[in-house]
Amino acid sequence: MQNLAPIALFVYNRPQHTKRTIKFLQQNELAAESRLYIFSDGAKTQQDEDKVAEVRAIINNVDGFKSVKVMERKENAGLANSVIAGVTQLINDYGKVIVFEDDLVTSPHTLTYFNDGLNRYQDEEKVMHIGAYMYPLQSENLPQSFFYRAATSWGWATWGRAWKNFEPDIDILLNQFDNKKKSAFAIDNTMNFWKQMQEFKNGKNNSWAIRWYASIFLKGGLTLNPSQSLVNNIGHDGTGVHSGINDIYNVIINPKPITEFPTAIEENFNAYQIIKNFLANRKGNIWDRIKRFINEKVNK
Repeated sequence: MQNLAPIALFVYNRPQHTKRTIKFLQQNELAAESRLYIFSDGAKTQQDEDKVAEVRAIINNVDGFKSVKVMERKENAGLANSVIAGVTQLINDYGKVIVFEDDLVTSPHTLTYFNDGLNRYQDEEKVMHIGAYMYPLQSENLPQSFFYRAATSWGWATWGRAWKNFEPDIDILLNQFDNKKKSAFAIDNTMNFWKQMQEFKNGKNNSWAIRWYASIFLKGGLTLNPSQSLVNNIGHDGTGVHSGINDIYNVIINPKPITEFPTAIEENFNAYQIIKNFLANRKGNIWDRIKRFINEKVNK
């Protein structure tokens, strides 16, 4: 496969997670032919300095790729600013990008899936994002991959033609939603996407991802997704800045390559209904919720 997309990996202060993320990326079939760019954010506090230094010792000794370039920031930009700047840089240089953070383990076929999707849909304006994560669905009746409205951020890819629609200004985004759009955006009110938008506005989160999904949604865009996840997030152990202790979204990674892609450029209705059902019931009954709440408190 020619013309492979560059890989952007964003790291901060989790050496063990970073090591595992890189190890699994190195095992990808296209790793040796891919260019890896590692973006290391500066320490936010004095307490973080040692961990950031540990991470930098790891990333400055990475091999197994066509090339490895490490960008180290002196100051702390924060994840959102780092991702937006790094993605924009590689989009400007290459026209497309594959993006990972430091808490993701991948299938050996994840890079192949991304590059196949990027090549297949490069001229389809409506297709704006490729995600590698999928909820633990009962997916026997789903195709290997499908189009859906929401953008997942645990391993993703996009093109310059789509990224130019990214709107970072929350007010511009919020002003385009009416009640019907709010409900559709939140998967018929089964997911807290609209709440995340409001929390960003109120300074309670600093998510680039919710603004990217909103930008896609408001353009009528679609995202390509596997029916069985090609990544798993290992950051839900309380170590992450933006993640808690949660096993709802744990998945078994698909061991097989994705060889089938949708031809109709439209949201898969069956996939949407299955995802909506998962989201509506993901927290379980009242006892499941109590146990999870206690577990999160105990492990804090």
